[in-house]
This record gives sequence, C-alpha cells and structure tokens, in this order.
Amino acid sequence: MPRRRRRQTGTAYLFLLPGLVLFVVFRLYPLLEGLRLSFTNARLGRATYQYVALANYARLADDSRFAVSLWNTAFYTAASTVPILAVPLVLALALNRGAFRNVLRGVFFFPFTLSVVTVGLAWLWLLDPVVGPLNYYLRALGVPARSWLADPATAMWAIIATTVWWVTGYYLVVYLAGLQDIPRELYEAAALDGAGGWRTFWGITLPLLRPVLLFVVVTHVIGSFQIFGQVFILTGGGPGDATRTVVQHLYETAFQNFFQFGAASAMAWVLFAVIMVFSVVQFRLLRGHTEY
Repeated sequence: MPRRRRRQTGTAYLFLLPGLVLFVVFRLYPLLEGLRLSFTNARLGRATYQYVALANYARLADDSRFAVSLWNTAFYTAASTVPILAVPLVLALALNRGAFRNVLRGVFFFPFTLSVVTVGLAWLWLLDPVVGPLNYYLRALGVPARSWLADPATAMWAIIATTVWWVTGYYLVVYLAGLQDIPRELYEAAALDGAGGWRTFWGITLPLLRPVLLFVVVTHVIGSFQIFGQVFILTGGGPGDATRTVVQHLYETAFQNFFQFGAASAMAWVLFAVIMVFSVVQFRLLRGHTEY
C-alpha cells in the first residue's frame, strides 16, 4: 500500500511538473530577479551592476513624482471601490430572475471581453471635446462641453467611469454565481415570516455573499493598484501628473528615463508591499464562515 501511494503521488507530481516549470521560469524567477535588481544600480548599457543596498528604496522617499503617483493610485482605488461593489451587485439582483436575463447577462459581460486598448480608444472618442458623443448631447441640452480628460478635476473620474463600465460585467457574473448558490428555502422562510425585500437583502443576501464580496474587493484592489492601460491610453498620466499612477511611473523609469531598472524594481517591490498589506487587512475584515 505505501508503494502504491508513492507511485500515485509521483504520478501526480509528474502531471504537475510542466505547470511548475512554467511557474518557476515565468513567475518565480522574474520575481526574485526583480528583488535582486532593486538592490543594485542596474541600468541599460551597464556591463556590470553594483550593489547599492537600500539606496533605491531611500531615493523613493525623495521622489515627489512617486509620492504623487502613489496618492493618485490610492485615490483611484478608494473612489472606484464603491461603484465596483455596488453597480454589479444591483445588476446581479435585477438579472438573477426575470425574462431575457441570459441575453442581458451577455450584453453586460461583453465589454469585459474587449482589450484595455479597445476600451481606452473607444472612451477616448466618446469623451473627445470636439467630436465626442457625450459633449455633443451635453451641448444639445444647453450644458457647456468640457475637456474631460484634459481637466485635472475630471480626468481621474473619467478613468474611473471607464474602468467601471469595463469590468462591471465580470463582477456581475461573479455576483450571480454567489446569488444562485444561496438556498431558495431561506427566502421562502423569510417571506413566510413577513420579511420585506430590504430586510431579506440585509439579513440573508448580503451576509451570505461575504465570500463573494471578499473576492471582489481583494481582486479589485489588487487590480486598481496595478492600473496602467487605461491611464496610458486616455491621459498618459496628465494633465500634469493628475492621473499618473505607480505602474506608469515605474514603466517610465524603467523604459523611458535612462532605463533605470534598479530604481524601477524598487518601486515594484514597494507596490507589492502596499498591495500585500491591503490584502491582509481586507481578509481580516471580511473573513468568516458563512452558515445557513
């Protein structure tokens, strides 16, 4: 029996080996190499790198653009979390039952199948101050047109609206899966006890969606701190530094400003630490077992 178990275990690891090799080569090795580079003065064109200890990390404290990009990223994450949680949930509650629900699910999910470049270019046209449909209809209603992406007061909000439109369909499907996993008997019992819609939502639906809410919040926060594509296409970080994010600043440091790979690697690990802290906090706040 032990020999048979060892043979089964070996066979299982053999099947896992290709995936493990890919994980090590394309995930683990770049991660560790980036950590090593963060302690060096690595730069494109240098034949050898010198060890500089924590100099790259200390330099970030004096990098005003990094501080601005970190603040912008945090603001984007905080401002987009509520609509990302609420809009898909409201749509999921509406589409959980009713006619044409399958068709409407597909309609709402369709934007998520598009690439970030396609979404960015589409919204770049929609928000264009001259030929954009949004400003056209605003002018038709007598409202002055605005340069949404060129105004520091509205540029980040335009990016948030773009992202909410893009990812709502994905989280809608996640919420629907959670809603359909809730036993219908609980709603029937609540109805017999005279509980209304709001009481049922707060007493049954929301508590039993805790695992789904945890997944949505954690994945959204991680994705928000890594936002790059929308900003790069819509505003390029402007106007000024109003929409500059950490990943964009990292990208420019590594591939535009003298190819400073050591400094960029340090930024990446600082961002990793921030994401890790937020993820741990969210797990502690939303953890708990769901009981029927």
